[in-house]
Amino acid sequence: MVRFGTVIMRRRELIAVLGMVAILPRAVCAQQANQFRRVAFLLGEATEDDPEYERRISAFVEALRGLGWIDGRNLRFSVHRVKPNAADLRRGVAELLAEQPDVIVSGGGTTTPPVLQATNTIPVVFTTAIDPVGSGLVESLSHPGGNVTGFMHFDYSLSGKWLELLKQVAPATTRVGVVRDAAQTSGIAQFAVIQSVATSFGADIIPIGTRDANEIESGMAKLARFPNAGLIATFGAAVNGHRDLILELVARYRLPAVYANRSFVHHGGLISYGADTIATTRRAADYVDRILKGEKPADLPVQAPNKYEVVVNLKTAKALGFELPATVISRADEVIE
Repeated sequence: MVRFGTVIMRRRELIAVLGMVAILPRAVCAQQANQFRRVAFLLGEATEDDPEYERRISAFVEALRGLGWIDGRNLRFSVHRVKPNAADLRRGVAELLAEQPDVIVSGGGTTTPPVLQATNTIPVVFTTAIDPVGSGLVESLSHPGGNVTGFMHFDYSLSGKWLELLKQVAPATTRVGVVRDAAQTSGIAQFAVIQSVATSFGADIIPIGTRDANEIESGMAKLARFPNAGLIATFGAAVNGHRDLILELVARYRLPAVYANRSFVHHGGLISYGADTIATTRRAADYVDRILKGEKPADLPVQAPNKYEVVVNLKTAKALGFELPATVISRADEVIE
């Protein structure tokens, strides 16, 4: 027998106790590991390490940290970057689901549908969905239903505003190229809205696809052969992925152009109109926090942007030889000089 103070233990009992002590650190570690919550972010990123998407991730992580969720302390946060095509999206979703995340964060019409096709139980929060009701992502804005909710980037009707803005910037424009992803419902719908209002603005519309650089280059070259031509770049992962090429061609052909994404203007584009993708991604952290604390996506209404912004690059206007109307500049939310 072995005596410990007033407690007398047999050798066999002592061995059992020592064995429990030996495994205690592993048990504690396992318990701590179980305290981690898992959040996975899926990006349809056509260009590797695109600064636009990196800023979205940073804004989201910063917002989560402000809510008390810190990667490595009580959170396991992973980012899955995939090309915005069907095969890569399926692979990315499968890899993401293998991590068994507690919440999945997606973008919009490119990444959200394949996630919802793969799971109807794991909560999903989208950050930049276009017309989520019309796209079939949710049942309604106030009562999303199912396992998904999030933040709407805009509804399709806003697409007509880009043509209106283009005519304000360059009133003589009569032929308009529209860069859109014809493989996505959102790309088709944005083009359709622009086409539906074209007659009222006295414009003919030319579609420009985004399958590869050659399709964009040939489409832009065809557009540039017409007098009084202009361009609209719609919103979508494939369009964003060709941002630098589109901007290069616009500058080469000296075209007035309106963009759906302000990142184009920050990289030398003329003017944009739309919601701030960084801001909506940051707001998504609040929904992730609420879901991790027990709320259900079906009970969290889809939120619209706080506002839509006009961003103008006067340096680009000067380089292209455009004199922007004072009315356009005066209502701009950001002016780059």
